[in-house]
Amino acid sequence: MFVVVIAVIFGCNVFYLVSLYGSIRDTVEKDVMTALADADLDELWVRAERASNEARSQIASGEREEYRQGEISAGMHEGGTLKTTTTYADGTVAEDSLPIQEESFNNMFAQIVGRQFHSVIDPYLEMNLGVMDSLLTRQLNARYIYPDFVATEIIGPDGKIVQYNSEFRTGDYDEFTYCFNPEKGLAYRLYITPLTKHIFAEMSGVIVTVFLLMISFGAAFWYLLHTVSRLRTLEEMKDDFVSNMTHELKTPIAIAYSANDALLNYDADRDPAKKEQYLRIANRQLRRLGELVENILATSMERQRTMRLNPTTVCLHPFIREIAASQQMRDDKRIAIAVEGPEDISVEADRSHLANVLNNLIDNAIKYSDDSVKITVKYDNEKISVTDNGIGIPPKAIPYLFNRFYRVPHGDRQDVRGYGIGLYYVKSVLDRMGWSIRVKSKEGEGSRFTIFFRNDGQTIQE
Repeated sequence: MFVVVIAVIFGCNVFYLVSLYGSIRDTVEKDVMTALADADLDELWVRAERASNEARSQIASGEREEYRQGEISAGMHEGGTLKTTTTYADGTVAEDSLPIQEESFNNMFAQIVGRQFHSVIDPYLEMNLGVMDSLLTRQLNARYIYPDFVATEIIGPDGKIVQYNSEFRTGDYDEFTYCFNPEKGLAYRLYITPLTKHIFAEMSGVIVTVFLLMISFGAAFWYLLHTVSRLRTLEEMKDDFVSNMTHELKTPIAIAYSANDALLNYDADRDPAKKEQYLRIANRQLRRLGELVENILATSMERQRTMRLNPTTVCLHPFIREIAASQQMRDDKRIAIAVEGPEDISVEADRSHLANVLNNLIDNAIKYSDDSVKITVKYDNEKISVTDNGIGIPPKAIPYLFNRFYRVPHGDRQDVRGYGIGLYYVKSVLDRMGWSIRVKSKEGEGSRFTIFFRNDGQTIQE
């Protein structure tokens, strides 16, 4: 549902941007047409002023000479003036600087006056497209439109060019047409740099904002999915943990209860061997139950920020041999544990937690093996390694070994039990001690867990 909402929001934003683009383009095109109309009026005014100046000059000199049409050049100068250069028939050159009106005649009345003005002036004074281009550029700039190229030409009613612009260059341009003389069907055809760049510049703030919002929505959606996925995984792992823990706790309790019930209801005194068997069964299951409770309590303590380590000097040789001897007393499998290392090596560690760590590793080696298992515990000044010849660990499971509640999948095997907190506890304690652990394993050949007396920042896989 949330995906559909995001898709709808994205679609609405795209539709809004397209509509906004069309609206801004209409506005800009109207501005260009208004600038074209205003530039046409300015050009008429410039020609009228030039004709008036020439008339006054000729009256003052008592002469009247015709200027050569098409020999007028123009250019915009600072301060809102237009500089024109006129070459006469006798070769003389006259320059005029004409001020340009600041207010544009962009209403209907001005357009009507302009058309009438064209009918009066055009028969006597030819249009100069260079002047028109300069005036048009000025009008566009006044509307914050800055094209790279502007060129106008005059076309007739049949669309054929009546007067062309020598500055015109071929290329991809936007075209606009403005009729300035409806009686004769004459019109300006404007070629201008495509307005898309200008429109996108106008929309840049909205576009950036919309895309930032969409990126924020996308990031929030990804984070939500990631969080929900993690919560779902944790929920599944928790349910699996509760199920496994319930089974693990019920099994030794039920077996111990059955053995005790047999001792109470049957005459076991007449059969010492059977009595001893029942007592061993009950003792083994109670020891198993104690291990479960101890691991649960240890993990619960690790979760608390108040857990404190009490480092002491631990001589590794007798310490590890004591742990190995207690593990070998288990009679559920044939167990052989070898301890290899110098007798004079000591480390600074919390004795209780280090014992729990090694017991967890050896217990896993026994648990994840066949009917018999050989375990070798080696140590030196830098590390302790626990190697077994058990069933091994799949490569894809190694990166997740130390996650809380994670259990290595073993298909339909029912003899391999666990609840996924032992190795999590091991990793947590070693991190608190500033140590690290790495794993090397191959399915069918066994595993090796190596504890380093330093944290080198390496990955858990050797």
